[in-house]
Amino acid sequence: MATERYNPRVSEPRWQKAWDEAKLFETRDDDGRPTYYVLEMFPYPSGRIHIGHTRNYTMGDVVARYKRAKGFNVLHPMGWDAFGMPAENAAMQNKVHPKEWTYQNIAVMRDQLKTFGLSLDWSREFATCDVDYYHRQQMLFVDFFEKGLVGRKISKVNWDPVDQTVLANEQVIDGRGWRSGAQVEQRELAQWIFKITDYAQDLLDAIDGLDHWPEKVRLMQRNWIGRSEGMAIRWALTEETAPPGESELEVYTTRPDTLFGASFMAIAADHPLARKAAAENLELARFCEECRRMGTSAAALETAEKKGFDTGIKVRHPFDPEWTLPVYVANFVLMEYGTGAIFGCPSGDQRDLDFANKYGLPVIPVVMPEGADAATFQITEEAFTDDGVMINSRFLDGMKPKEAFDEVARRLEEATLAGRPVGVRKVNFRLRDWGISRQRYWGCPIPMIHCESCGVVPVPKEDLPVKLPDDVDFEKPGNPLDRHPTWRHVTCPQCGAEARRETDTMDTFVDSSWYFARFTSPHAQTPTDPEAANHWLPVDQYIGGIEHAILHLLYSRFFTRAMKATGHLDLEEPFKGLFTQGMVVHETYRAEDGRWLSPAEVRLEGSGSERTAIEMATGKPATIGPLEKMSKSKKNTVSPEEITESFGADTARWFMLSDSPPERDVEWTDDGAAGAHRFVQRVWRLVSDIAPIVRGVGPQAAAEGDAAAISKPAHKALKAVGEDIERLAFNRAIARAHELVNELSAGFSGLDADAPREAKAAAREAVEILVHLIAPFMPHLAEECWAAIGGTGLVAASAWPSFDPTLVVDDEIVLPVQINGKKRGDLTIARDADKSAVEDAVLKLDFVQKALDGAAPRKVIVVPQRIVNVVA
Repeated sequence: MATERYNPRVSEPRWQKAWDEAKLFETRDDDGRPTYYVLEMFPYPSGRIHIGHTRNYTMGDVVARYKRAKGFNVLHPMGWDAFGMPAENAAMQNKVHPKEWTYQNIAVMRDQLKTFGLSLDWSREFATCDVDYYHRQQMLFVDFFEKGLVGRKISKVNWDPVDQTVLANEQVIDGRGWRSGAQVEQRELAQWIFKITDYAQDLLDAIDGLDHWPEKVRLMQRNWIGRSEGMAIRWALTEETAPPGESELEVYTTRPDTLFGASFMAIAADHPLARKAAAENLELARFCEECRRMGTSAAALETAEKKGFDTGIKVRHPFDPEWTLPVYVANFVLMEYGTGAIFGCPSGDQRDLDFANKYGLPVIPVVMPEGADAATFQITEEAFTDDGVMINSRFLDGMKPKEAFDEVARRLEEATLAGRPVGVRKVNFRLRDWGISRQRYWGCPIPMIHCESCGVVPVPKEDLPVKLPDDVDFEKPGNPLDRHPTWRHVTCPQCGAEARRETDTMDTFVDSSWYFARFTSPHAQTPTDPEAANHWLPVDQYIGGIEHAILHLLYSRFFTRAMKATGHLDLEEPFKGLFTQGMVVHETYRAEDGRWLSPAEVRLEGSGSERTAIEMATGKPATIGPLEKMSKSKKNTVSPEEITESFGADTARWFMLSDSPPERDVEWTDDGAAGAHRFVQRVWRLVSDIAPIVRGVGPQAAAEGDAAAISKPAHKALKAVGEDIERLAFNRAIARAHELVNELSAGFSGLDADAPREAKAAAREAVEILVHLIAPFMPHLAEECWAAIGGTGLVAASAWPSFDPTLVVDDEIVLPVQINGKKRGDLTIARDADKSAVEDAVLKLDFVQKALDGAAPRKVIVVPQRIVNVVA
């Protein structure tokens, strides 16, 4: 009788129900087994997930299921990063409250995720917009404030005049707000900050210990922290050009050795010198205002056209009072970096060179390649940034830059200006304190109160939480909390006078900077239960996108240190292992009129270079675009429902992890999904056909005889797949599963009820191994197969089988054979063959005999189990 096809639409819900009823994935803290914490970066509840979102959750699930089977007490939770501007935008566009919009989306997305059979502990679920969560976050804020880790300062911010909120640098795209598209302005606002710079050196030093993180992520963190060793140098202003009350300009530089190549000074538009000069120069004032409209991100500064304006102010060179340099206001200098002023050395910096060439400023080469001619060496269009030899630098000529640095530093430290050293060695960091104030409603309220008499004071912990009011409107731009008739009015907790609440809410990066700790005790009345937090943390395996490699991870590392300082946990690094997965990409399609079309709206015809697309609704040709990350805006998404309805969740899980290494992008294609589904059916046929033969038979490996052809490949695959999952090499593990199915298909052929007992026992063990190998990837199919062969209990609750070391060693090995040092062929021989047996076998090989042409070899060199070299 033909085997019935495996029906995932029936099977998958049944096994999900069985797991839920058994509460298999609910984690207990008092379980005595060793702990393993696996976590994927939690999602933003934007509406509906697409298949691209589920790849990292599937990766985490494979690890979680494997580690459970290996005997670990696994924590694998899920929650929602639920505050932020999208909910407010939806409120304005759809006339729906942000809370309602958010929780509706969570309900939809939760159901979508559950169809994938993820082994998540849903009992620990929370959303960051839950009052209970942000109550504990406010407690943390107050603790940080009392510990001196929170401050308030006037700082320059990116201001979106439409959304009327502060934007992070990363939210400014080409000078415009990432959501509104409005031209961003630079404003000075009083901002609440977390003092992450207090930990700058520690955060940098600890990167060396993050040896289970990708090196590219560690490098990105190092660069963002940006430690540099240099000098603060004071330049005297010429008396005749100095604005009233000003006498010097201080710059920070990492290259004081290039001082003799200086040709101009550049200051920020908000530098005190610029402000004073602009007060007397309307054209300069206009230029400064233009600079303020640029974004403050490094990307904005790098890509914008470099512009400057000569202020008329001049400075004297520290080593030559007769040598004066002009002071420009430049659009690529910010007050927030260094001192808001630089000296330009065009010969050694491409940006400075472009600026100097644009404004006709001198270019003096001060470093040349070793061996070049100082008399003829010039810099015109390309700066020289490599190491070399100092030239045109007076007392530095002939030195290497490092030696010149020390000599300049020594002399500047000895020289004085107005009674103080002209130069001081200084360590600087690119990292800036974290401004967390956001002028919006849908965020965690900052628990501070403004009192005219007492200043700014924290809300007492017994008065927390400060809840968001529900009765707000979004008819006008800006923060509804500022317009609320009662919410902001409060009495001062210190003096009892009338006061007002802080109406800024916290940056949503705050919400995601400690959620991993909250998962360890999600119902505690304090931010953490320190005992539980120390029991589970750090996260053993964290999985998420490379786009979070800097800010989220850096802020989480800071938060962990701050929580240690305030007694909430006892560790410093939150994530032991980090993996950054690739994306799921899909072709894009466009109609003739430029509209984006979804995959369901087009019909594809032909293949290869002849492949075309037709818009089904109109019958008109459509354009096939490039592979891009799945996004709603380009409509190139595939919903989980489409996949589970057609093929089942296991097919999607298998295909997403099989097609390419997990750190690379994977292209979603219907053909690829169909191929994965065919493999699902093939496994089911293999197991179904052997089930009647092995049901009731005890599993037993066979080390010799015909049955060994069944046991050996099974045990080799068992060893290799476990090693692959440990390395997160999911695609390799899946390839080995394919190989095992091929070998078992051959090994099972001819087996029937009358087969020898040892053959049936070997087949029983091999099919059990196959089921366990696919279980982390295709858990529903594994359960169905387990039931078919009469397995006890649930695979999801079963131990990972152990391989027999004697069965994973090949009896034969292949040795490359060289003749006079060049490989000419291979020798297949018994692994335990001795040296003389290898020599004899090599000399009988046709290509060796031909090369020797009847003569005896001068020498035969055998490197055991590695290589053989015949010297003719």
